[in-house]
Amino acid sequence: SSFTLHPRGAFSLRESVEFGFGQRHSTVFDDTMRLAFCVDDLVHQVGVAVTQDEHGVHGEVVNAAGGVATLEKVAAQTARMLSLDIDAHGYEAVAARDPVVARVLATAPGLRPPLFHSPYEAAAWCVLSLRWSGRQASAVRDRLAAAHGHSFEVAGSSMAAFPTPAQLLAVDAFAGIPAVKIERLHGVGRAAEEGLLGAEEIRQADPDVAMARLRKIPGIGPFSASLIVLRSSGVCDVPVEHEPRLAEIVGRLYGLPGPATPEDLLRIGEAWRPFRTWVAVLLRAASSRVPEDAVVG
Repeated sequence: SSFTLHPRGAFSLRESVEFGFGQRHSTVFDDTMRLAFCVDDLVHQVGVAVTQDEHGVHGEVVNAAGGVATLEKVAAQTARMLSLDIDAHGYEAVAARDPVVARVLATAPGLRPPLFHSPYEAAAWCVLSLRWSGRQASAVRDRLAAAHGHSFEVAGSSMAAFPTPAQLLAVDAFAGIPAVKIERLHGVGRAAEEGLLGAEEIRQADPDVAMARLRKIPGIGPFSASLIVLRSSGVCDVPVEHEPRLAEIVGRLYGLPGPATPEDLLRIGEAWRPFRTWVAVLLRAASSRVPEDAVVG
């Protein structure tokens, strides 16, 4: 089965594929983005091969034997992952009024924030990656998915979807994962089953309230709660004010005497409404493409 998404505003699938974060490393673009994930219903898993042409963004879905996810749900979740559920014309308007954003976006046309597959998978990643390098955590996550999730052949490549909460809760031990992390992964699984990790619920809630709720999950601290809200729920206008790397980038690009303070980030970010989250991701991802002398002031 297949679906087609129609971007409102500029979108580049290449930028999404080459954008590495969380468990996904940047990969060489061969015209296809390969995905395997636990569907938002927390019951099914699918593989999706995503391509783009002049007619839109197309998804070819591979379902697991014995369980067919609703195509509409898979399409909607894929759209959220690629930030294609948002009309980006307003994003382009931000660039029109902020010359720094315009310069950076010009180096990465069509870059929208790619997101974790879901808040559930983002929370599991936060627990699994704590005090580990990204590469180590990614390797262990892939082994866990292959052993206890579901594997798919997606556009000629083997891809393993992360375990559903029920599958995760059935894992008592796993080589390379300390017992305390298994216990916390179980906590994430239970939180998902209790409805605490619904993308739409997180997206519609006040960000501070959503983060406070997430911090009740064992192993989810302030940084992890922020990551889940900002990089998995699909919010686009939550300000990012306590991020050292962003502060350094904004200080450089806006000609400040040093890294931006939280107050600087809030003040400068007013011009980024209603895409403050998107611009923060853009600056982090693509600011290195801007020449050193391309600053304001």
